[in-house]
Amino acid sequence: MSTTDLTLHEAADDLGVHYMTAYRYVRLGVLPAVKEGGSWRVRRSDLDAFRSGTATTPVKAGRPAPWAERLESRLMAGDSRGAWGVVEAALAAGAELDEIYLDVLSPALIAIGSKWEAGEIDIAIEHRATGIASRLIGRLGPRFVRRGRTKGTVVLGAPAGENHGLPTAILGDLLRLEGWEVSDLGADTPASSFALTAIDTDDVVAVGLSVTYREHLASCAAACAAVRAAAPGVLVVVGGIAVDGPAHAIELGAHHHAGSAKELVRLLDEFTTGAPVSGLAGA
Repeated sequence: MSTTDLTLHEAADDLGVHYMTAYRYVRLGVLPAVKEGGSWRVRRSDLDAFRSGTATTPVKAGRPAPWAERLESRLMAGDSRGAWGVVEAALAAGAELDEIYLDVLSPALIAIGSKWEAGEIDIAIEHRATGIASRLIGRLGPRFVRRGRTKGTVVLGAPAGENHGLPTAILGDLLRLEGWEVSDLGADTPASSFALTAIDTDDVVAVGLSVTYREHLASCAAACAAVRAAAPGVLVVVGGIAVDGPAHAIELGAHHHAGSAKELVRLLDEFTTGAPVSGLAGA
């Protein structure tokens, strides 16, 4: 930050609000700020944009607040408390749990990942944001569990070499919200572990694998083969940005491709009710 930038106290005075009001703006991600030496500093340009209404803060009546942008700001700043504040504010404004994941958290993480891939931010910032996102999911997770009898168990995970565990953590909670029991094996899971879990866990209906990078497609194929050999009656579904679609999924040895949580839920419901699974092939 340059010497022309402001402390948060100075920014509050400039805006004509109490310091704690300005602090709340920062925590909600509506006023960009960075922490230096234990105190928040605000760029003059960001303060001017905030005041003029060209920042993300003002929201026109009838339009949703830009929660994803606000969460991205807090994740980029490494602000755990502020990130949770954005989530709480979105929930208080009426966002449903699945909307928090699909319309707030996921877009924020995708935006940060894109910045890293473009060389705009250091990997440390991306890793720090991922760590904060993991803690957010940990706090939200229990709210996704439904009471009563479950529809069955779905085993989730990322194949060997794949270090991205957040996609399956998010997917797992979304499935729990729909009444499924989930066994999430996390990232970098060997093919044999998928197979063992499929046969040793009660009432397993399906195994879902998420692949982010194409170099891990071979290990995904190995996992698909292992599960199908060990548990022939279990539906095997793959997804993730490295999988191009249904034909590619079948080529990898899966029964089907799921491009979203909603699509996976539909496949599972069709499979368990005995209805023909749309587009199912390779059985």
